[in-house]
Amino acid sequence: MNFALILFLALVVTGLIWLLDHLLFAKQRAPDAKLPLLVDYSKSFFPVILIVFVLRSFLVEPFKIPSGSMLPTLLIGDFILVNKYEYGIRLPVINKKVIELGSPQRGDVMVFRFPSDPSLDYIKRVVGVPGDVVEYRDKRLIINGEAVPMRAEGSYEYTASGLNFVRADTWRERLGTREHLAMTQRDMPPVIVHQVEHDFAFRDQCDYDDSGFRCVVPPAHYFTLGDNRDASNDSRYWGFVPDENIVGRAFMIWWNFDDFLNMLKHFSKPARIGLSIE
Repeated sequence: MNFALILFLALVVTGLIWLLDHLLFAKQRAPDAKLPLLVDYSKSFFPVILIVFVLRSFLVEPFKIPSGSMLPTLLIGDFILVNKYEYGIRLPVINKKVIELGSPQRGDVMVFRFPSDPSLDYIKRVVGVPGDVVEYRDKRLIINGEAVPMRAEGSYEYTASGLNFVRADTWRERLGTREHLAMTQRDMPPVIVHQVEHDFAFRDQCDYDDSGFRCVVPPAHYFTLGDNRDASNDSRYWGFVPDENIVGRAFMIWWNFDDFLNMLKHFSKPARIGLSIE
């Protein structure tokens, strides 16, 4: 469901009804006549829809995390806020950039429209920008020939789909000047080669083998990975993210029901609500 399009249509319809009534029909009614129900609703909802549309289109947009591909950074059920203007001002609905303000940087947690199905929103971490050579060998990330600094942070346990218990090793990686957590499972390969799509755009820019892969990021495209490296459907499998598919940068967790209930139960400060996204 394209919520942006629905919101835009609601804005247009309520705005037109209000405008037509103001220019034409209001003049034909008696001064003390009651407003038609449709006009009354339109006049009431149009300002609200307009504010929501502007905020959601140009400033911030909320999203809910549906999967565990970004564990341990983001949990299933986290509600996050996405900055819509940091990477440039885009026209609503068609997502065309009209004002250049910035571009994704290595280490950013980015929301984008899935290249194979733009109706789906994905969230991953940017590890490669245009021109980068991204390698992933034996669970080690290498950018432009230099291994990304990382240090062990212990283990992380969670229950995956199908009630499968997972125990993973966590690592703190540094991309540029920022650090983030990532995790891997010892018994999983760096890439499951037979699951890699064969026909994604710029497929010839990538080479795969049993030890991992090497990809050269084309112009106006980005390479992404999930922080839960061995449980993430990301660029290594379906290719690069084109600039026109970018939605924005995730910057804050604004709600988590489990965190809220735990706060009420123990009268404690929230652990995740209001947390900045590394």
